[in-house]
Amino acid sequence: MDTTSDTIGRALARAVDTRACVIGDGAVAQAADLFRSQFPGARRAMLVFDPRTRAAAGVRTAQLLADAEIAVDTHVIEPGGATFHADYRYVDEVRGAVKATCEAHPDDGTVPVAVGSGVVNDLVKLASGELGRPYMVVATAASVDGYSSFGAAIRSPEGAKKTYPCPAPRAILADLDVMRTAPAWMAASGFADLMAKVPAGADWILAYEFGAAEWHDSAWHTVQDGLKDAIGDPEGVAAMATGPLTRLVEGLMLGGFAMQDMQSSRPASGAEHLFSHLLEMRDHTFRGEIVPHGIQVGVFTLFMSRVYEQILAFDYSALDVERCLANWRPLAEQERLAAAAFAGTKFPDLGVKAVRAKFADREETRRRLEGFRRRWPEIRARLADQLVPAAEIERRLRVVGAPATPEEIGSTVAASLADVRRTIYMRDRYMALDFLDLTGQLDDFAARAFLPR
Repeated sequence: MDTTSDTIGRALARAVDTRACVIGDGAVAQAADLFRSQFPGARRAMLVFDPRTRAAAGVRTAQLLADAEIAVDTHVIEPGGATFHADYRYVDEVRGAVKATCEAHPDDGTVPVAVGSGVVNDLVKLASGELGRPYMVVATAASVDGYSSFGAAIRSPEGAKKTYPCPAPRAILADLDVMRTAPAWMAASGFADLMAKVPAGADWILAYEFGAAEWHDSAWHTVQDGLKDAIGDPEGVAAMATGPLTRLVEGLMLGGFAMQDMQSSRPASGAEHLFSHLLEMRDHTFRGEIVPHGIQVGVFTLFMSRVYEQILAFDYSALDVERCLANWRPLAEQERLAAAAFAGTKFPDLGVKAVRAKFADREETRRRLEGFRRRWPEIRARLADQLVPAAEIERRLRVVGAPATPEEIGSTVAASLADVRRTIYMRDRYMALDFLDLTGQLDDFAARAFLPR
C-alpha cells in the first residue's frame, strides 16, 4: 500500500495516534485495504458525512468497503444541507449514532469513518475519542491541518471555541482527485492555514527565546523543514496541479502530526489563529455564510507578518528594561483586565485562566527582558530567517483566491484592533503580542500593520 512520501513516513514514526496516511490521485480506491490493515478484525464501518461530502466521496467509500465484505452503516449530519459549525451538540449527535451502531452490533468492532473536511473530521474525532474508539478519516478537501491533529477544535456548550483533547485518526486517506472537486475556496483556506505556520513559528521562536515557552525540536522540524517549499507555488495550488497540491496536503498533515508529537497545537498555530477563534465564538458570518477558518487565519497571517516586520526593524539591543517593567502588571490586575475582556460573554473565565497560566513575576520578567536585550542580534537573525516578507504573503493569498483584509471577510479594522488585546487573554500561549504589550509597542505596531499598502 502506498504510504506517500518519506517525509510523511518519518512524521508517522513520531505520531502518537496515526499509523497510516495515504495521499495521492485516486487514493480512495485504497479505502478497503487501508481499513483492513489498520483495523484488523473489524467487520463494520460507521460512515459519517454531510450531504456534500457524501456525494464527493461517501458513496464511493461505502461501496468499496461493502465490496470488501465490510458492513457499512451511515449517519448524515444536517441531511437537509444546512451549513453547520463544529458545535458540541453535533458531537452529541455523532456519538449517539456511533454508540447505537456499536450496541446493535457488539461483535463487529465498529470503526467510525469521517468522510469530509475540517468540521466533519473534528466532530467524529471527538465523538470517537469520547467512546474510546479509533477512527479513520477520508479527507475531501485540502482545507485544514486538523485532519491529523491530536485534538478537536469544537465550540463548547457555553460558546467558547476550545481544543478538546482526543486522539487523532488511526488512518488518513486523502484523494487528490476528490479534493479537486471541492470548491476552490477550500484549497485557498488550506493554503492560508499552511502559510500561517510562518508567523506561528516566529511566535514560537520569540516566546522560547524570551523564556516563556518550551521547545520541542522534532515537532518544529516536522512542520518547518519543508514549509517554504510547500507554500512556494501558489500558482500551482490554484491550478490544483498534482505536485503543488501534494505538497500542500502533506504540509497540512505534517502540522497535525507535529501536534500529536508534542501534544500541543503550538507547532502549528500562533496569534493569527486566535483572531479566527474570536470571530467563530461570535458566530461571525459574511453575506449570510460562515467564513472558513483558514480564510480568517490568512487575513491575520498577513497582519502578524506586518507586525513582525516592525519587530525586525526595531533595535531591541537598546531596550529600556525599566520602562518596560512599568508596563508589567501584578496578577490581580491582569486577571481584572482579562475578565473585562470577556465580560458579558458565555466564557467569562477564559481570560483569567490564560493569564494565570502564563504569569511571570516582576523579577522573572526583568530577567527575561535583560536576556532578550543582550541576545537580540541572534534572536533577530533567527526570526528573519523564519519569516516571509509580508508583501509576498499578501501576493500568495491573492493568487490562491484568499482574502487579505478584515473587510473582505465581513469584519473591520476597528473590530480587529479591538481584538488584538483579547488574543492575549485567549490562550496560555506566549506570543509576539504579549511581548509588545510589555514593551509598550502593541497598539502602535497593530495600527500600523492594518494600514493600507
